[in-house]
Amino acid sequence: MYEGVVQDLIDELGRLPGVGPKSAQRIAFHILQADPTDVRRLAHSLLEVKDKVRFCAVCGNVAESERCRVCLDPRRDLAVICVVEESKDVVAIERTREFRGRYHVLGGAISPIEGVGPDDLRIRELLARLADGTVTELILATDPNLEGEATATYLARLCKPMGLRVTRLASGLPVGGDLEYADEVTLGRAFEGRRLLDV
Repeated sequence: MYEGVVQDLIDELGRLPGVGPKSAQRIAFHILQADPTDVRRLAHSLLEVKDKVRFCAVCGNVAESERCRVCLDPRRDLAVICVVEESKDVVAIERTREFRGRYHVLGGAISPIEGVGPDDLRIRELLARLADGTVTELILATDPNLEGEATATYLARLCKPMGLRVTRLASGLPVGGDLEYADEVTLGRAFEGRRLLDV
């Protein structure tokens, strides 16, 4: 469509998740019109993140050193591990300020369609962390979709014989939502997870 390097840039941007052909084209032309200093700063940030950022040796979260800031925090509860699919899930949970334990990032979810099995995830590392008996509760916070449910079920079956308390994040109706717009699965889960109203 365009000549040489412009088309190469559009193609590369189009490979990013969530960036379609039109968005890639818009971003490419924004970069072409941007101040060269801003473009250099962006290029430097991209290179620097690849050079400096790694995955935590303990939990698999993103870190700039051997261990992430959560694993380095001595105030964290060592007896509780929250299992998530990706590092971005850690950020989402941290924003709530409700969880004070440690995390374990699997690096995805079981998905036979995409060829992702248990051996492709950080499950062996999780089992190694559970082996010493320090952990008493495992919170499964995988996504509430088919792959996330399959992963949670697999982990629950694997960890239940260890005598751990294995829990799953509650799911149901969002605050401010209308019943008429809820799908059957969400509404069904809301009924299953109903709680006693204390008045």
